[in-house]
Amino acid sequence: MAIWNIDPAHSAADFTVRHMMVTNVRGGFDVIDGQINFDPENAADSSVEVTIDVTSINTGVADRDGHLRSADFFDVENYPTLTFKSTEVNLTGDDTANVIGDLTIRDVTRSVVLQVEFLGSGQSPFGDTRAGFEGTANINREDFGLTWNQALETGGVLVGKDIKISLDVQGILLTEAQEA
Repeated sequence: MAIWNIDPAHSAADFTVRHMMVTNVRGGFDVIDGQINFDPENAADSSVEVTIDVTSINTGVADRDGHLRSADFFDVENYPTLTFKSTEVNLTGDDTANVIGDLTIRDVTRSVVLQVEFLGSGQSPFGDTRAGFEGTANINREDFGLTWNQALETGGVLVGKDIKISLDVQGILLTEAQEA
């Protein structure tokens, strides 16, 4: 099985959430790290572990980022990282799979399904081999203890419960396991 390090300079972990029930707000995390065990010839045996530095949250609005770092949401003083560790890979097509794993946010762990597509691999101009992956998932933020909200005078709430997660990951080949 080939081992790929996630390249933080060419990878992104982004999210979208409904705001005031009428628009979407987008953001992401600037620091992502992890490792993927993946061989396209044996994709069902793949695995992934990812750590995201929650302090690196970035929505483009400093005040909102500060609120998201506070105890109302991520509580980065006590929970500075979130993690995903796969537990199962179910192939759904030639280059697609449902990657099931444990997502931990604020010390709460829930099973999540990432719909992943392998985008391909090739030699980079830096002399190494790279592989690309895209993944999406939907979670309910309240399942992870992110329950802060504010009622609106017109009905509804300020922040939606459903979070759309989007991952764009580039891996750098570290090593390939030798056949026994």
